[in-house]
Amino acid sequence: MIHLRIVAPNDIAHQALELLVASPSVLNVVHLHGAAQKPEGDVILCDVAREDASVILGDLKELRIPEYGSIAVEHIDTAISDAAVAAEKAARGLPSDAVVWEEVESRTEEETELSFTFVAFMVAAMQIAAVGIVLDSPILIVGAMVVGPEFGPLAALSVALVQKKGGLAAHSLLALAVGFPVGMVAALVTTLAARALDLDAFTNYEVAQHPFTDFISSPDELSFFVAVVAGSAGVLSLTSAKSGALVGVLVSVTTIPAASNIGVAAAFADWSTAGGAAGQLAINLSGIVVAGVTTLYFQRLIYRRRRRKHLMDPARVGAGLPLGRSMRGTAEVPGYSELQRPRKP
Repeated sequence: MIHLRIVAPNDIAHQALELLVASPSVLNVVHLHGAAQKPEGDVILCDVAREDASVILGDLKELRIPEYGSIAVEHIDTAISDAAVAAEKAARGLPSDAVVWEEVESRTEEETELSFTFVAFMVAAMQIAAVGIVLDSPILIVGAMVVGPEFGPLAALSVALVQKKGGLAAHSLLALAVGFPVGMVAALVTTLAARALDLDAFTNYEVAQHPFTDFISSPDELSFFVAVVAGSAGVLSLTSAKSGALVGVLVSVTTIPAASNIGVAAAFADWSTAGGAAGQLAINLSGIVVAGVTTLYFQRLIYRRRRRKHLMDPARVGAGLPLGRSMRGTAEVPGYSELQRPRKP
């Protein structure tokens, strides 16, 4: 279940109440008249089945509530109520498969920020990977995967491409364009410093003696396949109610280590290995984005079909919303006559 806290002017709040009370997938509707002070207005609290959360939020956006008030979205971990069970049955589909698009957009927008913390994590992850490559240590490579934060911008880029958001795409590309080169340079500098200090592991480093980490700089026909599977798993973890903590590790397996290996190989003037690592990085970044866009595209198609069907819900009439079309111009039922659309009271 999803909990909504809505703040809206009195007239819009009453339209929202009509909509929420008439929707079978909504329950626990509470109206607090004049309770909000900043912005001024009424407060409405309600719970909605996760499957219908985005379509209900779409209706609330049509009422222009975000312009004059606000909508806060929270998760309900446990709801002990027969009414909650009935509301979930009224919403088609399974909660675990439902995508709350507003939540996805908010989460990805936060993860595209080119912050000091993001760059610091990129540098730290590649430092660990550099040592793992030199020592031929799979454990350290996994450690680097855990630290790497690069999936956030990659997922945001996929969302931006599917929803055609140029600003979000630009922020994502900027974060990747800065984070990866800075991490590579840091790995290069660290390797050069270790060699200058005559550390044994770096002084005696030989590519041929690293069978456990050789795959990082040796792309093959399976590299793209692994990237696609990893990208799909990562996006599903982002959009689903059920996500695994190790999905980020899976996604990082072919990005952070490969990028770090470019810096390490450059420090040893091993341009063949650096080129292989660069190829691995390019293949897998593209594979992750292709998989992310494809997965989100099909999920978006399912949502749009659900939204179109919801536009015919009689509950919209009481809120003054037209049947068959969205006032935001995002969806319309083909063949639905203008004369059939009810007018706002």
